Amino acid sequence: MKSPILRFPSRFVWGAATSSYQIEGATAADGRGPSIWDTFCQRAGAIADGSDGVVACDHYHRMPEDVAMMRALGLKAYRFSVAWPRVLPTGRGAVNQAGLDFYSRLVDHLLAADIEPWVTLYHWDLPQALQDEGGWPARSTAEAFAEYAHLMATHLGDRVKRWITHNEPWCASVLGHLEGVHAPGIKDQAAHLRSSHHLLLSHGLAVPIIRAAVPDAQVGITLNLVPAEPASPSDADQAATARFDDWFNRWYLDPLTGRGYPQRLRAAYETEHAIEDWSFIQPGDLEIIAAPSDFLGINYYTRGIIRSDRVPETDNAPRTVELEGPMTDMAWEVYPEGLRRLLTQVHADYSFPALYITENGAAYATGPDATGAVPDQARLDYLDGHLRACHEAIAAGVPLAGYFAWSLMDNFEWAYGYEKRFGLVWVDYATQARTPKASALWYRDVITRGGL
Repeated sequence: MKSPILRFPSRFVWGAATSSYQIEGATAADGRGPSIWDTFCQRAGAIADGSDGVVACDHYHRMPEDVAMMRALGLKAYRFSVAWPRVLPTGRGAVNQAGLDFYSRLVDHLLAADIEPWVTLYHWDLPQALQDEGGWPARSTAEAFAEYAHLMATHLGDRVKRWITHNEPWCASVLGHLEGVHAPGIKDQAAHLRSSHHLLLSHGLAVPIIRAAVPDAQVGITLNLVPAEPASPSDADQAATARFDDWFNRWYLDPLTGRGYPQRLRAAYETEHAIEDWSFIQPGDLEIIAAPSDFLGINYYTRGIIRSDRVPETDNAPRTVELEGPMTDMAWEVYPEGLRRLLTQVHADYSFPALYITENGAAYATGPDATGAVPDQARLDYLDGHLRACHEAIAAGVPLAGYFAWSLMDNFEWAYGYEKRFGLVWVDYATQARTPKASALWYRDVITRGGL
């Protein structure tokens, strides 16, 4: 007997996602200005394989065939990001019409293929000219972002109704300004805090601007969230887990929902890192950041198991929680249950009208076999398990309204270069040939039947 289909709501959004620097290439074509990732990739040792995004998947030149591929895979929505320096080469001021025209053509191709465009305004490729003026640690960058948001909303708003201001501000602020492993490669606690605030501030500034230009717009932000649990019941591990949750999740969730920054973490920055100057948080900023969102985008990949580093391992309680699932090529545990827990927790703790999974996927190196097919069963299993977790969350009352697989195709994976493959579609970087993997064909069938 066949198992019953796990059906999703009839209006559930089925999509896939990419980002500009990871797929477009053409970094010097048609008036595009340099971004911080163009600069960062030139730094010795910054990218694992010494590569860059100069060509990537050459999507800039192959966009029509890529949209045709999306249609053949049954996608109902496509989340892409705009390269800020492609439309405003210096970040503000003079507009590059060729860049605007590219995104206009992309939107038109998507709509002609009956695929809904979802625009992300910032997926990390800040114009280098703005970085030279101070980058995200400078308040002026948030103001420039508001101008950029206005440009894109007025240019595409007649056809685009779904807008995401930022993708993963945690990565931009922590990986880019604290750990230095992403562009612009800064390692400074104060710069990290200033950049996180200005990223959120720019979101708050952009929301009413987009709504004014596109009255029927749905506007939100995407956060990468990690559900965390203590490695043991010890007080030390419990406290460490709370600190991690504040640092990774609530530093962004709380101000977006009008609660301000977590006070216990702010106090820790002051006592443990000697952060005394909070003047970058100006009067009225928190009210701006808390502009009501129509939805929250959630990127989920794995969970965190937190072990205190403030108690020697030998003195702490014995571990009771260990990694259980198989690991992806990113050395991330496959743990679908974490997604169900995350969705139910976010819904219980915050008041977003709707939630979307805006990224979810896994890196596996599986390539074409002797027949030319790509039998990526591990990725298929990953997606299946996480979609089942989504279905469970919906059944529990979570307002989850859509799912975007990460990513549409293999691409430039930031500091890993081309070493990691997240795509539903295999890309031969030498020929730029695209081959849908088994997971892509399976996902097409899921979309067709509206469930698992």
